Amino acid sequence: MTFRWGILGAARIARAFIPAIRSAGGEVVMLGAREPQSSRVQTFASDWAIPRTGTYQELIDAELDAVYIALPNALHLPWSTAALQAGKHVLTEKPLTLNAQEARQLAEVAAQTGLVLLEGFAYRFTPQHRALADAVHTGQLGEVRAYRGAFGFTVRNPEDIRLNAGLGGGALYDIGCYPVNQARMLLGEPLAVTAQARWTTGGVDVSMSAVLDYSHVGSGALASIDCGFDWLSGGRIGRAQVLGTGGVMELDRAFFSDEPEFILTRDGEPQTPAPGNGYALMAAHFQRVVRGEETALYPPEDAVRQARVLDALLQSAREGRRITL
Repeated sequence: MTFRWGILGAARIARAFIPAIRSAGGEVVMLGAREPQSSRVQTFASDWAIPRTGTYQELIDAELDAVYIALPNALHLPWSTAALQAGKHVLTEKPLTLNAQEARQLAEVAAQTGLVLLEGFAYRFTPQHRALADAVHTGQLGEVRAYRGAFGFTVRNPEDIRLNAGLGGGALYDIGCYPVNQARMLLGEPLAVTAQARWTTGGVDVSMSAVLDYSHVGSGALASIDCGFDWLSGGRIGRAQVLGTGGVMELDRAFFSDEPEFILTRDGEPQTPAPGNGYALMAAHFQRVVRGEETALYPPEDAVRQARVLDALLQSAREGRRITL
């Protein structure tokens, strides 16, 4: 039986996930939008051959197996909750919610309904990132001394929702969450964090640099995280590096889950994992979990722990002090 998806929100990120759903054997049967009859939404649906459009609530009420939440960050909690309570499995774009309390609340709804809830970090399903994680977890790099992760680009439009505090904007939520998530995937949960940020007059972090303390893990390690909306005049940068006593692995063009140009090196030598689109691999995994064919790699509790670290980083940047988790 075809797995039926609804897309909630006509955001740019949905353009990457729609073909991924189809390549995973699913079908996008409906698009939900704030103004479903607008020319923009109708054009979006036509371009992607989505047969039906409707309001957010009409999508929640439709006959679907799962909902992909591609709404502004501040809307993740209410509409993910509504979808779960309506009997739909839910894949919500990162960050799952705006803080750990909300993430816990949503995880409890998923547990109560017995439905699948996944935070949409597609990058971690790519073969390159899996190869990096395997090298760290199997000791191929010896004892890890440091992790460095950076993700940034320029946001030029002052009306961009990523600069809107009321909608959950900010560099940490939008892009810094990626290297934070990878540091956790590789090293586990940090002991403490220290962060500094540049802020807009509206109170949004336009750039952040942080250190995650892993001194309690093995012989001790530090993870440095950098993110920003004001780095480059054009293009994007995404890099990850792991330095260990037994070697160094680096990943260029990291976190761009739908692009094949990942460059993974081990001590300067290119590594060649089999190619794979992170969005398609994530969609396929999600569908298999729903069907009971696979155990969830990243259950809701992982998203709660992720949110705790983001909360601590924002607190540290605002208060100018080290925050222990």
